[in-house]
Amino acid sequence: MVIKNVSLETVCGITSRLPDNTHIEFAFAGKSNVGKSSLINGLMNRKSLARTSGQPGKTQTINYYNVNDELYFVDLPGYGYAKVSKQEKEKWGKMIENYLHRSKMLRTVFLLIDIRHEPSANDAMMYEWIVENGFNPVIIATKLDKINRSQKDKCLKIIREKLKVIPGTQVFPYSAVTKQGRDEIYEYIDSVLLKENEG
Repeated sequence: MVIKNVSLETVCGITSRLPDNTHIEFAFAGKSNVGKSSLINGLMNRKSLARTSGQPGKTQTINYYNVNDELYFVDLPGYGYAKVSKQEKEKWGKMIENYLHRSKMLRTVFLLIDIRHEPSANDAMMYEWIVENGFNPVIIATKLDKINRSQKDKCLKIIREKLKVIPGTQVFPYSAVTKQGRDEIYEYIDSVLLKENEG
């Protein structure tokens, strides 16, 4: 996958109507601080197009990035941030559920999990939620550069077990610092695009 052009095309808030896109969508879900914006920027080859924030829980919109006029990366609001009120959390939950339920062009949901920690109850709930909406999430284990190489397999095993992932689920370890894992994610996206074009 070669990135030629990218732009932030649509921003949807709580009351916004979802756009009727004609290109397929790849959505990114994950709790606040998991490195979602860093991953999206890394995949788009941009330093700061996806909004990173020093304050977790800041993304309160669904952001659509047009990539090569061929597909969209869809950045979903981060979840699980403790300082956000229950009402806010419920609003974000409704936004995410509405998107998963209604988007006609969504093909893949990437669920980001910090490789250093056991998946939280929120992570497990999000995984189940995505599955209930008819998708088999692809796991991206972020912050790979923060652990020793020898720990990687053990950490990935814990993620698989705690989330009770569907057998055969793709799990990609990724580092925003070294970009390790990016080529594998690109290959996966290319395979989905190929299938779409053939179908």
